[in-house]
Amino acid sequence: MGNKVISKRYDFVLLFDVKDGNPNGDPDAGNLPRIDAENGHGLVTDVCLKRKIRNYVGLEKEDQQRYRIFVKEKAILNKVIDEAYAQLEIDLTKPPADSADGKKRNDAKKGQGREVELARQFMCQNFFDIRTFGAVLSTGANAGQVRGPVQLTFARSIDPVVTLEHTITRMAVATEAEAEKQGGDNRTMGKKFTIPYGLYRAHGFVSAPLAEQTGFFESDLELLWEALVNMFEHDRSAARGLMGTRKLFVFEHMSKMGDAPAQRLFDAITVTRKDASRPPREFSDYTVSVSREQIAAGVQLIEKI
Repeated sequence: MGNKVISKRYDFVLLFDVKDGNPNGDPDAGNLPRIDAENGHGLVTDVCLKRKIRNYVGLEKEDQQRYRIFVKEKAILNKVIDEAYAQLEIDLTKPPADSADGKKRNDAKKGQGREVELARQFMCQNFFDIRTFGAVLSTGANAGQVRGPVQLTFARSIDPVVTLEHTITRMAVATEAEAEKQGGDNRTMGKKFTIPYGLYRAHGFVSAPLAEQTGFFESDLELLWEALVNMFEHDRSAARGLMGTRKLFVFEHMSKMGDAPAQRLFDAITVTRKDASRPPREFSDYTVSVSREQIAAGVQLIEKI
């Protein structure tokens, strides 16, 4: 893997699990684990998974050139786009260089379009998450829009999950007023939500034609696989202590446009519970099977973990 734009299509299946934790709290439901209301299956959003990939790359590359992260905690996105124009030495207060004398910037369509494209290319070259997932860069100083080559689905649990509510106690209070109110007992009560166990499955897609547009290299692809395998290792918390990637199946096509429909390839990976009479509590309670005869000619299956 090197500094060459990918020339093949890829599809992948990601299996990860959580035990006694909350994989993705829903802020609209008091931070309860996300659940499909109709059948009780657990959900983890694509945004949540992308956040973990971004966090891993940020830790691994430490803000190196080409591997900066655009959407990160406390970032001011328009300010970052302004910095791109500054590094390109484009003064947004002046008309584009190839516009007529005295012509306003908003009317200089040709010159402005060239500048937007330069800014878009700069952002793709310097920010891993932009050239990977895409971004809307027109919220301030216009740097266009980027459609990323890598897309992820929601993750869905293999079986329905049960949400448990735990009352927790802190042997301290935050203010003197709280202490006086309790007469010195100094206890704070709270709630914590977990699921006993859930094995989740997500699907992903990597487009070679879109990779050409953003400059998504083979080395970027290798970093993506590394992040998907290890992204939970540096995301530990009281709510996600036992959460990790269990399997990553990658379907590598031989052609740029692909050699088989993604759904057909995904159907080749099945996950079944060994004993349907007992609720699952471990990854070993499941069997993961691969039907290689369902994998089309011209597609190679690679097991990353």
